[in-house]
Amino acid sequence: MRNITLGSTGITVPQNGFGALPIQRISTEDAAAILRRAYEGGMRFYDTARAYSDSEEKIGEAFHGFGTERENVYIATKTAATTPDQVREQFATSLKNMELDYVDIYQFHCVNQCYKPGDGTGMYECMQELKAAGKIRHIGITTHKLGIAKEIIASGLYETLQYPLSYLSSDEEIALVEACKQQNMGFIAMKGLAGGLINNAPAAMAFMLQFDNVIPIWGVQRMSELEDWLAFMDKEPVLDAELKAFIEKERAELTGEFCRGCGYCMPCPAGIMINQCARMSLMLRRAPSEAWLTPEMQAEMKKIEGCLECGACRKKCPYELDTPNLLKKNYEDYKKILAGEITV
Repeated sequence: MRNITLGSTGITVPQNGFGALPIQRISTEDAAAILRRAYEGGMRFYDTARAYSDSEEKIGEAFHGFGTERENVYIATKTAATTPDQVREQFATSLKNMELDYVDIYQFHCVNQCYKPGDGTGMYECMQELKAAGKIRHIGITTHKLGIAKEIIASGLYETLQYPLSYLSSDEEIALVEACKQQNMGFIAMKGLAGGLINNAPAAMAFMLQFDNVIPIWGVQRMSELEDWLAFMDKEPVLDAELKAFIEKERAELTGEFCRGCGYCMPCPAGIMINQCARMSLMLRRAPSEAWLTPEMQAEMKKIEGCLECGACRKKCPYELDTPNLLKKNYEDYKKILAGEITV
């Protein structure tokens, strides 16, 4: 696996990063074992967030402050704070949780605006203070919105951008990678599997390897998943004619309005499990499972009938999807599948 450098940060790591969101769903013991195995297997870049419940604590437990290995490990975490005081409080908690003296990249999490010096929020100045104090090495930012991402890149204020990127991304989204490169800005690729819709790891990795300023962070919660990614350390997949044809077929079938399952629209005032129900039709086709058809899941899908049409999910969707309409389409499709009118 080749090394890449994240823009002006100078951080140089194998192009195969660890996304620590999913480890919040497993035990501390299992998470620590996975994290240690990731390090043994060559992963050196780990991304987490204060918002990922106990993910940071599990990183701290796995590495116990890292000791002499600290300089070989790069940790990125995030704050969803909206005031400087909240940033400072959350940052102190992150350091404590991970048993660290500093964080390599500290990122504003899922922003709806590009924080800038003098904008009246004090947010960027707070980041500068932490950096000047040696508590953070680099200032990063994450967003799900294309327009905000473009503004962030153009600002020249941030050393890294974290944004969803996969072979299902639009051409306009993929163009952000080159825009970052022109600004000497690192690109951290989240949702490389498009929220579970991509199930071909070699194709997903081969796509990422086209870009020499991108580090993908693969969400891992099982040792078997980790081993799939670690296998690429020894043998990188090649984007040959066969994989290119496969990707083009996937893009033709899946590009367009689909829910990535991020959950930023939640909670729903009508109790609808939007992050699953709004993509049910695709999940039944992409990741067939009897679990999607259980009486419990049928009851969850039926809740769509009680949609309040309040539009809250539409307003909160970072991809600006027409979520209420998407829910209805998925429900109609689901009923046809249950009735045997559609075979999956």
